[in-house]
Amino acid sequence: MHELAERIQQRNLRALARAITLIENDDPDKLDLLSDLFSIQKQAHYIGITGSPGAGKSSLVNRMISFLRAQDLTVAVIAVDPTSPFSGGALLGDRVRMNDHFTDPGVFIRSMATRGSLGGLSRATKDTIRVCDAYGFDVILVETVGVGQSELDIMKVVDTTSVVLTPNSGDVLQIFKAGIMEIADLFIINKADLPGVRKLKTQLEEFMMISNSKGWQAPIVQTVSTENKGIEMLWEEMKRHRTYLYETNLGKEQRKKQLVHEVYDLMREELWQSIEDFVESDNTKREQLENVDADPYQMAKNWLEEWKQGGG
Repeated sequence: MHELAERIQQRNLRALARAITLIENDDPDKLDLLSDLFSIQKQAHYIGITGSPGAGKSSLVNRMISFLRAQDLTVAVIAVDPTSPFSGGALLGDRVRMNDHFTDPGVFIRSMATRGSLGGLSRATKDTIRVCDAYGFDVILVETVGVGQSELDIMKVVDTTSVVLTPNSGDVLQIFKAGIMEIADLFIINKADLPGVRKLKTQLEEFMMISNSKGWQAPIVQTVSTENKGIEMLWEEMKRHRTYLYETNLGKEQRKKQLVHEVYDLMREELWQSIEDFVESDNTKREQLENVDADPYQMAKNWLEEWKQGGG
């Protein structure tokens, strides 16, 4: 077994942080480490929190941490922040909002950059969830960048997907068009002390009738995170959803689909890395890439064939 995996199994916090850094840096030992960790995962409840910027996701997560700790549950938070397309850096602001919990040994908070991932989640997010699960956290909260067409990736990595909305924000039509109605297991109307809550709730109910989902009917929970209201009800609905997953075939089918996505994602990542190394290690190919008038289709076709013949 990998040395880091053994230390994580012993609940060594430094080993946990080091393993995540190793994963983010795409270390050659990454797959071996993750394979070892997979065998010791503890079945934590993976919860996704997504929604438009300004919906109060971070404040909500902050309140949830406090509530869960009061229930004597340990919590890992993975806050996925957008990456700048120019600098490659990320504004890791969520850690600042959750600084009340930094000294709590039962809470682990890690900010991660999307690094250009179109799905709003970095590839390392799923791997980090697995590491936190193997460590032994009871609940793993994944807060994503925002909501939109590209946010559907959240359903591939969590058990319960929660979509956060606010009154008078106009988000309902957008999430319906984006297909998020189909992946939301729970709707949270945050800032429920503002006008327009009843209208928003009615809109959600109408759109859910149109989508005609079979099986699980996504509940609508009202919260006011700034006043710590609705958090207990929110947690009860999240637990109810997890129970539903494990007592019906839906959960089994969901885990099966997630496994398929994960296997293909891992193979795609390895293939991409191999092809990129093949091109970047060849000075002639790199020079061709600098020719703005070069035919990209022909280059891709020729190089892919060459890569395949080389046993890539």
